[in-house]
This record gives sequence, structure tokens and C-alpha cells, in this order.
Amino acid sequence: MTDKLDIDHLKQWIGRTDEASDVVTAQLVKGLRATLFLDIGTPKPGDAAPFTTQWCLAQPVAAMDKLGPDGHPARGGFLPPVPLPRRMWAGGECQFLDPLVVGDEVTRSSKILDVNLKTGSTGALCFVNVEHLITTKRGLAIRERQDIVYRDMPTSMAPPAPAPKDVAAQHQEIHYADPVLLFRYSALTFNGHRIHYDRDYVTKVEFYPGLVFHGPLQAALLVEFAAKLKGGKAPAKFSYRGVSPLFDGADFSVNANETAAGLEVWTANHQGAPTMKATASW
Repeated sequence: MTDKLDIDHLKQWIGRTDEASDVVTAQLVKGLRATLFLDIGTPKPGDAAPFTTQWCLAQPVAAMDKLGPDGHPARGGFLPPVPLPRRMWAGGECQFLDPLVVGDEVTRSSKILDVNLKTGSTGALCFVNVEHLITTKRGLAIRERQDIVYRDMPTSMAPPAPAPKDVAAQHQEIHYADPVLLFRYSALTFNGHRIHYDRDYVTKVEFYPGLVFHGPLQAALLVEFAAKLKGGKAPAKFSYRGVSPLFDGADFSVNANETAAGLEVWTANHQGAPTMKATASW
């Protein structure tokens, strides 16, 4: 795949912009609260939405015949047409400035910041960095950077990683990763990526051992957990990166340790191996 990847051509997407708008509805807030293991309640206009509600808003909508084989919209358009077949959300950073509330009309202004080619243990990796500015009538609510990585497709199932030593957590919640949880988040974010719900595809085409837990769902759980430990206030800055896939069919944990700057938070699989690591500061 590397010889087909014209990085100079892909870098022409740097600076491209896009804008989309949506409304925070009570029904969306109820569904997201339920999916993030929060009290569902009866949200009314003006009530606070979960802190990462922006990931459910104004998502791209493509016709069925405009989808790629993985369920994502076909390559091209706002994002550069990277010819590597695997696309994943690698990490990013959020600055929470003003909470979104039920009834908000939200605009997302997006810009391609950078496109870079690297080489990893599995071959070529292409990173696309995107900035999003989330605004309401009150002004800027969230500033964030998303890091998207494109990779080549494996030809066989990778051997399981050795079980790691458990990392002691001062604060911890245990949940179960089941297909319904993954389906709900895919529905809330209008995410057609087949690795999250199509077991035949994810095991026979992408050679994962199970359905893949969404990166943003892990990040959303970490943000909510961090806020809960700090009296319900979202961190001013939240930086996160995926370190290993998390799969369905077992318990997973949401963890936190106190630091001088705030909190170190992470998700871990049933063996205790971290799958996403993040820092939160206030």
C-alpha cells in the first residue's frame, strides 16, 4: 500500500474546512446518558448534556451507495482520500469551555490541521489531525483536536498480547462490554463502521478477535468519570490516546489516579491491560 500513498497529494487537504449544525435534543441526551451509565432522568430545555455530546451531533450522512466496504463513507470529500483500508480514531484533545445543554443549536467548524506518514510495526500509518470548534449562541463551547489513523489490513489474526501487570487505581468502575452497548453508541453517533457491530466482518476481514469498542465511547466514559471525581465539573483540558483495542464480551474498567495536575485516567480490559490513556486537568 505504501507505494500507492502519495503523501504530497494528501497534504493538499491541509487547511480544508467544513461546517455543520445540529440541535441538542432531550431524546439524544437521554440516550447518551443511558449509554454512558449515567442517571437518565427527564432532561428539559436548559439541562446539561453529557460533556462529549458533540460527537453525536451533525455527523456525516452518505447515501447507501456512497459507503465504503467498511461501512464508512467512501474516501474523499473533507477528509483526504488515504488509500490505506483501516481507519481508526487514535486520540485527541478537548478543551471544555461551556457545557452544552438541551435546546442548544450547535455549529461545528472543522479544519484539517496536518497529514503525516509514519511507519509502525504493522507497516505504513497515515495520521490526519482535525480541529473542531463547537459553538452555540453563547460562544465557543468546545475546542478539540481529533487524530485519525489509517493503516493497512492484516492478513491473519494477531496473537494475543501477554497479560500485563495490573496498574493500581485509586478510583475504579467496572462495566460490561456487550454488543448492545456498542450498537447504542454507533446509533447515537450515526457510525456505520462495521467493526463495531458486524462480527463476521470484524473477525474474517479485519481479523480482530471480537467487536471493537469505539475509541470515542471510551474517551466519553473517561471524561464523565473524571468529572464525577471533581464534583461534576468537566476538565478544562482532556488529552487521550488509544493504546490497544478493547473488545466486547468481557468486563472492562474505567480508572483514575490523582496527580499534581489533576487526574490520570484510563480504560482497561478484563486482564487489566490499558486500552486508552488520558490526562485531565482543571
